[in-house]
Amino acid sequence: MTDATKTDATDAVRVIKKYPNRRLYDTETSNYITLAQVKELVMQRKPFEVRDAKSGEDLTRSILLQIILEEEAGGSPMFTAPVLENLIRFYGNAMQGMLGGYLEKNIQTLVDLQARMTEQSKAFTPEMWQQYMTLQAPALQAMMGGSVEQSQRLMTQMQENMQKQTNQFLDAFGLKNKS
Repeated sequence: MTDATKTDATDAVRVIKKYPNRRLYDTETSNYITLAQVKELVMQRKPFEVRDAKSGEDLTRSILLQIILEEEAGGSPMFTAPVLENLIRFYGNAMQGMLGGYLEKNIQTLVDLQARMTEQSKAFTPEMWQQYMTLQAPALQAMMGGSVEQSQRLMTQMQENMQKQTNQFLDAFGLKNKS
């Protein structure tokens, strides 16, 4: 087997079929699996997609949302009710299309930060860990403050772009924006 074949085989998207009885069938292992096992695929960063067994429709997002729902109902939820309410308010709003990208960029920033911290902490001695833990809260607050500032800049850019596009649209019809 060549290196290219190995890469293709390991990067192949795993197909999971969802049957009308709600059961999930992993076509790679030829076994039925649970949502917990799908969550494990996510945790292991293994590419997969969930397809309706009859129609072939992509159900991956729906299954991922089910996993999030179970996690939220489980012990320590990540989202407060006000956060969820605000997310719901974005549906149908002019900013709906921008929110996904905004959240994706911010979550990726946190993932990158976590990876860097994990890599840097591999060489820690017990004494270094003790010092790290005493400095952790202020350092994380400072890093998160930077993330908040970055988010504010992104929102300002989005608003400016929307204003510019609105003005261009109105100009195309010979109308002037009074704001």
